Amino acid sequence: MDVILLFPGQGSQKPGMGADLVAEYAVARQAFDSVDHALGVDISRICFSGSEDELTSTQNAQPALLAHGAAVWAALRDRLAPLVRAAAGHSLGEFTAYNAAGAIQLEEAARLVRRRGELMLESGMLRPGAMAAIIGLGEAGVEDVCKQASRAESVVVPANYNSPDQLVISGEVAAVERAMAAAKQAGAKRAIRLKVSGAFHSPLMEEASDGLRAALDSTGIGESAFPIYTNVSSRPATGARDASRLLLEQLSAPVRWTSLIRNLARDYPGSLYVEMGPGSVLANLLKRIIPGTETATCGTVAEVELMLARVQ
Repeated sequence: MDVILLFPGQGSQKPGMGADLVAEYAVARQAFDSVDHALGVDISRICFSGSEDELTSTQNAQPALLAHGAAVWAALRDRLAPLVRAAAGHSLGEFTAYNAAGAIQLEEAARLVRRRGELMLESGMLRPGAMAAIIGLGEAGVEDVCKQASRAESVVVPANYNSPDQLVISGEVAAVERAMAAAKQAGAKRAIRLKVSGAFHSPLMEEASDGLRAALDSTGIGESAFPIYTNVSSRPATGARDASRLLLEQLSAPVRWTSLIRNLARDYPGSLYVEMGPGSVLANLLKRIIPGTETATCGTVAEVELMLARVQ
């Protein structure tokens, strides 16, 4: 069995996530403890018993998802690692993928993504923006309405190519609203504003670039135990330096998830895709990109036990 690991990004977090894992697996408890220690922040409490608003706040959601993904991987690593051929993560999840591949140690990864979340939040305050999901218009259609809606002083761009019929746009508030209206006129099934603190994966995030570059430069990134397919290029990073560059570019570049998944499917046909985190967002997107692909989710003790039984 060939396995591809997928790590979700911001938006997949859920109050209570990880509590069952730490109660069952000592290695999962150690993962959460490492993140808490690295940050001097009780991310465990925020995950297990914090409010939805507290968990959703960008600077908390990012290390929380990292901790959860690391905890799941710790519970499965011994059995699953020999089967893993490659991995990818959606936006924030790409950092979790590098941690799973041994390229970034967990405490360093926690400090890095916490700083990334802070910078993104600050950038959203300095240059307020918006994001919206566009359903049923297709890539070319969404790209066209973004061009129509953009002005010299007010831009909107495709931010997430999530599946052939689901894209997310990002940019100045007025431009996003113009693009939503244009998308509906062009035949989109739905255009939905998202609850976010900034215009992620757009030029508005360039305010955060210097800070993230400094954080990446101070982080020890090594070689990965397996290929990490990146959001920016939709292909594997070619080494530690390339990984660092692409993680920086990812801040203001679109997440090319559809082409990334297609490249993985081409390079590793017949693989099982395992979503390592809360929920099934990526597994559901995968079925829309490549129908019939085999998927599994691993975010709870019950799901981890099913996977352990499958690979024993």
